[in-house]
Amino acid sequence: MSAVTQDTAVSTGRITRTFIYLLLILFALFYLLPLYVMGVNSVKPLSEITGGNMMALPGEWTLDPWRAAWSSAQIGVQATGLKPYFLNSILMVVPAVMISTMIGALNGYILTKWEFPGHKIIFGLMLFSCFIPFQIVLIPMARVLGMLGLAGSVPGLVLVHVVYGLGFSTLYFRNYYAAFPTELVRAAQMDGAGFFRIFWRILLPVSGPIAVVCVIWQFTNIWNDFLFGASFGGTTQPMTVALNNLVQSSTGVKEYNVHFAGAILAAIPTLIVYIVAGRYFVRGLMAGSVKG
Repeated sequence: MSAVTQDTAVSTGRITRTFIYLLLILFALFYLLPLYVMGVNSVKPLSEITGGNMMALPGEWTLDPWRAAWSSAQIGVQATGLKPYFLNSILMVVPAVMISTMIGALNGYILTKWEFPGHKIIFGLMLFSCFIPFQIVLIPMARVLGMLGLAGSVPGLVLVHVVYGLGFSTLYFRNYYAAFPTELVRAAQMDGAGFFRIFWRILLPVSGPIAVVCVIWQFTNIWNDFLFGASFGGTTQPMTVALNNLVQSSTGVKEYNVHFAGAILAAIPTLIVYIVAGRYFVRGLMAGSVKG
């Protein structure tokens, strides 16, 4: 290949990459446009939103909408603050994520290293549960929570999300453990290690990547859930239900700046989770992608 041909190929490759990067940047900007609109208008007085351009930067910067969205302060019309409901979401999300992740790890361990007759059928049924719509389980779940005395409580919401998330957590850990050498488990058994000792000392220490995937997935789904929170929350409603109440509580003139601030406040926890652990999400998915 001549030098001219090589230079032409290199130049064409650079142009192609530049075009691809510009296209990706354009898509990213388009995708982030709603976040920009929310962020800009959440620090504007309401008069600049109703009588101006929502895309423009604030002429007067103010944090009053954020205070109103968080602590029930009022700007002209009634607003329901998110502060009392933030703790409800934390008390619901943290135990639900921890419990569903741990039980999913145990299920994956049993279904791959302690196989029993019918284990494939059990896994198939749990996999099927991942595709059951939320609406189908509302009435049966309400009956169960009522019988257990957990209706309208945070423990009830924890139970709902643990049960609904077990299918996904089991799927993640089962596929991950399927690629783990069974010979190590057998060797540990020969050395006298029992069920839980093998799990704690051998399987769990190497489960970091898939545990991060499970935690991110469960945290995002549970934190952003509205249907279960509205149906079973009662007086202990989570953040997403409170955000809906915040929007619906405005009468007359809508306080869009307060609504935008509330939406960002409700999204901050999941955003932090992805910023901190997002890079491990894809790694964990790839680590668990080996067919078992």
